[in-house]
Amino acid sequence: MTQPASPLDSILARLLDLHPRKIDLSLGRTERLLAALGDPHRRLPKTIHVAGTNGKGSTVAFLRAILEAAGQRVHVYTSPHLLRFNERIRLAGKLVDDATLIAALEKCERVNAGQPITFFEIGTAAAFDLFAETPADWLLLEVGLGGRYDATNVIDGPAASIVTPVSIDHAEFLGDTVERIAQEKGGIFKRGAPGVIGFQSDEALRVLEACARRAGAPCIVARRDYDVREENGRLIFEDERGLLDLAPPRLAGRHQHQNAATAIAALRAVAPEVPARAFEAGMRTVDWPARLQRISRGRLVELAPEGAEIWIDGGHNEDGARVAAAAMGERAAHNDAPLALVSGLLATKDARAFLAHFTDLAQRVVAVPVSGDHYGRPPADVAEAARDLGLFASEAPTIEDALARISRERWRAPPRILICGSLYLAGAALALNGSELV
Repeated sequence: MTQPASPLDSILARLLDLHPRKIDLSLGRTERLLAALGDPHRRLPKTIHVAGTNGKGSTVAFLRAILEAAGQRVHVYTSPHLLRFNERIRLAGKLVDDATLIAALEKCERVNAGQPITFFEIGTAAAFDLFAETPADWLLLEVGLGGRYDATNVIDGPAASIVTPVSIDHAEFLGDTVERIAQEKGGIFKRGAPGVIGFQSDEALRVLEACARRAGAPCIVARRDYDVREENGRLIFEDERGLLDLAPPRLAGRHQHQNAATAIAALRAVAPEVPARAFEAGMRTVDWPARLQRISRGRLVELAPEGAEIWIDGGHNEDGARVAAAAMGERAAHNDAPLALVSGLLATKDARAFLAHFTDLAQRVVAVPVSGDHYGRPPADVAEAARDLGLFASEAPTIEDALARISRERWRAPPRILICGSLYLAGAALALNGSELV
């Protein structure tokens, strides 16, 4: 028997019907609703606004961990969610509860009065209303898509704006070159607010620096104004204020060193009171699920071959595949367990470009569907792309079936299994595992 929809699910379903297009980049509808709500976006705590193609969420996670280690109360807004919509809104350190979220969404629904507005826009308005009414020291605000016309960009005076690495993704909305996409991301820079530009390609950097100059935002640029390296198993951050000798980040993958450095650089610019001990503690406590997350217990472990390593990663574009493959390569250098991929992608993603990064690493690819209200690429297409690259590939109808197929294979050693290709697939894997996010 189908479970009846919860009150939260019911209102979320209603809000999805308010605008025919899921993505329609514009500020006007959000500004209209916020004005009717009394402009809560003008009553926010100190805000750090974060855009970029990859690394936004991880950078926010580092910012949060460091600030909370310094005793600060922190609001957080991120998207999409993995298991529950509540994950998008963290109020002063805690995920918003159902009752508070329902009340905020119903208020926005009532005030909006049936006018067209996207799901993300009305969710952002509800979040701003909650952030304005709940005391906190900081708001960490992640862009949904792009930057210039993203609903979050209605804010006027952030403490700082960050742009993490820019690469090609969502080309149908943002443009088909790195330069065009960087132009959209750089639209979050504001006059007088430091613009922290993370580790970029030369093409993206030129555009982002130009965007910052036009906006009147002083630039803090990776490799020029700050840098990071690993030394004797420690993370060494350096800027004009000197060195920080820190624990390596808790998040897996060398790319997280750069995300950590960008978060540190931003805080050193706008929160000089944060003590060194907070940066150290932040590296040790940072948490960001489904970003090269190792699963050590739960249903996934039960389904996998005995002794297998299981990893989940939500990277869903070519650059995300690159860093995930690099991380798997690092693991292989210490333990050469055979690698199997369980992979599903959205129809808008290039399966061949994604899987190409694993051609020298993966021994098996099992393609699975990405379910939900988004158009997934058929598993047959993903498997075909893998075979075109010389990878051994098959298809399975579910993650469970994929793991069963991997378990039936003969392996020279317990395999390393990476579930990858989509944040929606990562969420489904966590749900199957019985994981809870707090």
